[in-house]
Amino acid sequence: MYETSEIRKGLKIKVDGDPWIVVDFEFVKPGKGTAFTRVRIKNLKTGRALDRTYKTGERLEPANFEERPCQYLYSDGEHAYFMDRQNYEQIAVGSAALGEQARFLTENMDVSVLIYEGEPLSVELPTFIVAQVTYSEPGKKGDTATGATKMATVSTGAQVQVPLFVNEGDWLKIDTRNGSYVERAKK
Repeated sequence: MYETSEIRKGLKIKVDGDPWIVVDFEFVKPGKGTAFTRVRIKNLKTGRALDRTYKTGERLEPANFEERPCQYLYSDGEHAYFMDRQNYEQIAVGSAALGEQARFLTENMDVSVLIYEGEPLSVELPTFIVAQVTYSEPGKKGDTATGATKMATVSTGAQVQVPLFVNEGDWLKIDTRNGSYVERAKK
């Protein structure tokens, strides 16, 4: 059991029989009355988010998850298929569970699949990937003082905002958490 003092972002808890993850939290100590923790949690099955308040001293039930190292194989539109690196079984994850992360998947990418009671719920990608620019508008020479950006399509199919000096064929380091350009990379 978790104490309210142990609440942090990314903590996985069980609420009303469903698995939830803490998205945000705030400890509040009013001038009068007891302290409490205001928590924003997201249901890992449905994606629904809600706010909860826990008084100091309350206990939270941990959700028993299993994280399996897997390798991305392919996608058929409805599901993405991963190979478990320990027992070589295939795990099918619904495209709804992948969400926006699906645009960064590349063949043979090592990921971590989160499994709750035998059901794969989500996939954790590496924080950064390196991808090649397949299409971008040409930049204008000398137009770099403003910090302007343009859209570029990378080899995974994702569209990313990049600085004007990035050209087709360049390799980029991209943050998969928010889909942002980090820097140019060497392949």
